[in-house]
Amino acid sequence: MKPERIGQDVRRELDRFGPAGAIADVVDVWPAAVGDSISRNAWPARIARDGTLHVSTSSSAWAFELGLLEADLRERLSERLGDRAPTQFRFTPGPLPEPAGPDPGDARRQAPNVTDQHVQAGEEVAAGIADENLRKLVAKAAAASLAKPPDDRSV
Repeated sequence: MKPERIGQDVRRELDRFGPAGAIADVVDVWPAAVGDSISRNAWPARIARDGTLHVSTSSSAWAFELGLLEADLRERLSERLGDRAPTQFRFTPGPLPEPAGPDPGDARRQAPNVTDQHVQAGEEVAAGIADENLRKLVAKAAAASLAKPPDDRSV
């Protein structure tokens, strides 16, 4: 027996809930509509009965910034969803979904390439620490931190 796709059946059932049922469509297009930086720091949580899209953000700073971008985000979602796009937004700090897993191309999750120069700089940073074990740990952490590529995220 061949498995059947149930996407249309699920959407039909969600449509019974009115605007709140459109959350599946919003989640589907969210990353492409808002871009990588925003989708890492904000995610659609629910659609209220009045059609307001509630978006969880990673911080209050993100909630504030996205509030300023609301018209642009509304337009982007409208381009992809048409009349199913939310017309109002509410941004608040809240839980975000866990990432699917480490992206091999994501330099932030890869171990830094520590060079002799980084090790030497780390040892210089830790030189004033009397406790030998602590000095070694701080030197190692400083070297790894210095070797880490800069963070590309922006608020």
